[in-house]
Order: sequence, then C-alpha cells, then structure tokens
Amino acid sequence: MNDSRAGELILKTLTEVLIALGLKLNASKTTTAQAVIASSIKMDKREWMRRRQSDRNLQKHLLLIHAHGTDFPNGGSLLIALDQFYRRLASRKSVHNPMQLISIAIDIGYNSPRCFPTCAAIVSKLLSKLPTKKEKLVAVDRIRKRLDQLPNNGHLEVWLQRISYCFSPKLTYGDKLCGLVEGKKMNLWNDSWISDTGLKRTVRPNIIVNKKRLKVLRSIVSRAEYALLRTY
Repeated sequence: MNDSRAGELILKTLTEVLIALGLKLNASKTTTAQAVIASSIKMDKREWMRRRQSDRNLQKHLLLIHAHGTDFPNGGSLLIALDQFYRRLASRKSVHNPMQLISIAIDIGYNSPRCFPTCAAIVSKLLSKLPTKKEKLVAVDRIRKRLDQLPNNGHLEVWLQRISYCFSPKLTYGDKLCGLVEGKKMNLWNDSWISDTGLKRTVRPNIIVNKKRLKVLRSIVSRAEYALLRTY
C-alpha cells in the first residue's frame, strides 16, 4: 500500500476490532514503512542479496553460507543458499577435505534446526566421499556428540539416523522414532483410553516404519526427500 495514511487508518481499525475480541497484533511483525519495495523483502534476504554468495572453492562457499547463518539463523535465504550448495555438491565427483565440510554443515544445522534436513543431505553426500566405514562412523560419532548438547534434539537424531542407517543400521539413538527403525517396541503415544481393539491395532507405532523402504534406502539423501520439509 503506497498511502501511509490509509495504512495507518487500517492498522488502527484492526487494532480496535482485535482489542474488542481480546486479541492484539504482533508488534514485532506489524510495521509501517515509506520504502515499500525494500520493506517488503525480509532483512535476511536483503542481506544475502548484498553479500558475496559463492566461491569457486567449496569450503569457502560453505563458509559464506555459515557466516550468513550466524547472522540470520533459520532464515529462508539460508535454506535457499544451502539448497544451492547441495545441488552444486551433487554434481561433484570428488571433494577435498570432506570432514571439514561436514563440520561446517553440522554447525550450520546446529544453530539453525530448521535447516538441519538440508544440512543432513549435504552431510550424506560428504560421507559418501569418505573411503572407509570406520571414517564414516567416526564422523557420525562426532556429530552425535555435538547434537547431544542440544535439548529436545529428537528431530535431528531422526535425520542423523537417516544418513547413518545405510552403512551402520545397528547404531542406536535416543529418540523413540529412531527406536522403531531399530526394531524396538516403542510407546509413542498414550492409547490406554482406546477401548476398541481394532482401533488400537490401527494406531500401533510399529506400523509407521516401512521396512521395505528401509531395505532399499540410499546412502545419499535426495533433494526431493528434504525439500518436502522446507516449508515447515
């Protein structure tokens, strides 16, 4: 809206209506601005557009993304930057210093949990560049120790299990969903109030694991797999 006076009138009217209903506008997300175009673009996106976004060197490229993530954790522009890096990485036959890149990617995901699925996909590609299973297990163990520092990290553990399952399916994790994949009997929700036996069978936690898909699971997380969750 180009007319600031009309905008202020609308804002005032909305505020009065909401107050009558016991509600209010979010002050941090309700602003007026004269620079209509600039203000319509989120700050993290504006800053990313101003920055150098890539580098011929993969590590420097990822460090640029890391720096942006430090300033704007969980930002939409960070997701886009990581997605672009994944696509670039997917086309590379060889990668120098994959362990260093893994450390950077995990640090981005650690500080921006919303971006962890994309970071996990990047890590899965980098793990494939490690020549031995032992090196992969060492990398996964380091990642686990880092994630253990976060509270409520079940979502991250699910993704870590996803990227480690192909070369070490017997690795155990603390999250209940991971326990189901490991073949354990887990109680995900309270079903004691359900009296119907048939309905109880329908909501059994173990049926949510597709064992056939597990058998053909690929070691590298595809873009289609993590892109499903980009809007959440």
